[in-house]
Order: sequence, then structure tokens, then C-alpha cells
Amino acid sequence: MKYGLNIRAEGALDLVSLGALVNRLDPGIIPFRKATRCDIHVSGGEFNVAANLADCFRLNTGIASAMVDYPIGDLIAERVKAMGVRPFYKQFKHNGVNGPNMATVYSDRGQGVRAPVVFYNRCNEAAAQLKPGDFDWAKIFAGGVRWFHSGGIFAALSPTTSEVIIEGMKAAKAAGAVVSFDLNFRAKLWAVHGGEDKAVETMRRIVENVDVLVGNEEDLQKGLGLPGPEVESKSKLDPSKFFAMIDTVVKSHPQVKIVATTLREVHSTNRHSWSAVAWIDGKTYQAPTAELDVVDRVGGGDGFASGFIYGLLTGEEPAEALKLGWAHGALLTTFPGDTTMATVEHVKAFAQGGSARIQR
Repeated sequence: MKYGLNIRAEGALDLVSLGALVNRLDPGIIPFRKATRCDIHVSGGEFNVAANLADCFRLNTGIASAMVDYPIGDLIAERVKAMGVRPFYKQFKHNGVNGPNMATVYSDRGQGVRAPVVFYNRCNEAAAQLKPGDFDWAKIFAGGVRWFHSGGIFAALSPTTSEVIIEGMKAAKAAGAVVSFDLNFRAKLWAVHGGEDKAVETMRRIVENVDVLVGNEEDLQKGLGLPGPEVESKSKLDPSKFFAMIDTVVKSHPQVKIVATTLREVHSTNRHSWSAVAWIDGKTYQAPTAELDVVDRVGGGDGFASGFIYGLLTGEEPAEALKLGWAHGALLTTFPGDTTMATVEHVKAFAQGGSARIQR
């Protein structure tokens, strides 16, 4: 028992994520209304965690998701394979006209005083059609699984996706896994499926099965319907509001042993101050503050979650696990795309105070 959790020492899979796979179109600093070309990144809030843990941290991970048999599906499946993530797909057949589809996220990078803009095309999305019974959890977990992860973006896609999450979490618990959930509250997504009231009802049912929560004070308030504290923060880097909410979180969900989040002060699109905080089994921890020169901010939160989970899975002291998440999230903002290009050695060096001096 460490961190208030029983983490299995071994398993065929260190982590399995459940969520939607998407392709993100990225025109760089050019707004879409003037774009002439785009890079394609394979993403998904839940997939990003599995991909980062496999590619950077060299763990054995899997993704349970929907897959469509058309060229966009092939593109995404190739990237999942390249990141070293084992796929567990519910297959859908494309009809050649209107789907089902793999979702597309459109996200430019902004520049300076111009913020990034994100919007979606999730029309007839295959992942939104996932329902209980679509995955053979006993088969997926047969060799042992140490950690199970999902998130609020997937939960918001349809009335059935939240039921799949709960089904997967219960199966993972029965298999001896720790369960984590990134609240990732997205108002645009929930507005299509019942708004904030439906979000709260859904998220509360999910979090009943969760050991580790990732989310800031806004996620906790809007996702779980918790009252905001009467605390005045000096800045976005001040964790007082977040820590003031922990008693409310634990009172509502006493099985939760860890709550963690990033802290970010945005000075411009390309200049952020970055930190992270965690409440771990009754104690609070805060990472250092780094000044980031941001290339692409998308995926930084997932970078934090994956580094933090790696620290917990490898038995690091709580403060060090938090710093690993903080360091990996910071490094991820220096790469284009949503998933990591860092190595575990690079992450550990930065977490221990490494610099940007040239490496020869």
C-alpha cells in the first residue's frame, strides 16, 4: 500500500485507456480561414496518456476504442502502432458516404496575442456509438492490468459512452487495477448532450469508481457540481482554490485517494508559466514553476497525467511523481502534436533541474 493505493507489482499491461481516437488537423500559426495546408496529428485525451507511457516511459499500454475500416482509420491505426500501444478495437464499417467516421479536431496554434482556436467535426463518430458489451474486458485484462484510465471527453460523446466507462472501470477494479479519470470538462461537447446538469449526473456516477482524479478547480466544479471555495487566488499559479476544494471532493467521493492538476498562467500564446499540484492520501504537494516557450500547447495536460502516472506506477515518492508529470507536460509543449517526442531520460533530467544547454 502506497499513496493509499494497492498498485499491482506486475501485469501484462501497465495501463489500458478507454476513449476516442481522433485525427487533429493543424495548420500551424495560420488560422483555418486562411489555411492552405495542415499537419495531421493522431490524438485523443485518453489515447495520449497510453501513447506517452509507451513511447517515452517504455511501459506496456493498450487502448480500447472504435476503429473504422477506411483510409482515415488506417492512418490512425498506423500511428497507434508506431507509438507502441496495443489496440483493442471495436470495428465499424464505413459506408463510403457518411460514416461512421473517426472524429476530426481542428486546432490552430495561435501566435503571440492571438489564442489558439479549437473546434470539432464529430458527426456520426464511431466512438460515440460504443456501448456496454462492445469490449471483452476479461480477455483484455487476462494477463493482468495495473492501471485503467479514461476521461471526460469520451464520457461527453453520447449517453452510451459513459456506460462503457463504468463497465470498464468495474472490470478493471475486479482485475486489481487502479482506476484514474481525467475530468476534462468541455462545455462544447456537453452542450450537445444535455448541458452541465447532465455532465454532473454522468460524471458523479463515473467517479464513484475512481481512485485517482485529474482536473483543476473548474473541472471539479462544473464536472462534479461542487461548490467553489471562498478563496481569492493571487494568480493562476496559486493552488489555494484547488486545495480548498479537496475536502469537498473527498467528502463526496471518499474512495478517491489522489487528486492532481496542472497550473498554468498564460502570458501569451507562446509564453506560459507552468506548475502542478497534487493531493495524495491526505498530503499536498506542489511542483516548481517553469517558464515555457510554447510550440503547441495541445496535449500538455495529458503529458502531465502520463508522467505523474508513471511516477506512481514505478513507486516514486509523491513529490517526485508530481515532478515527473510536471516535467513531461512542460516538455510536451515544446513539440508539435498531441503526443510525446521526449525520452524518459530527458524527463528525469528536467525534473531534477536540468537546463536547456546544448547536449553534445
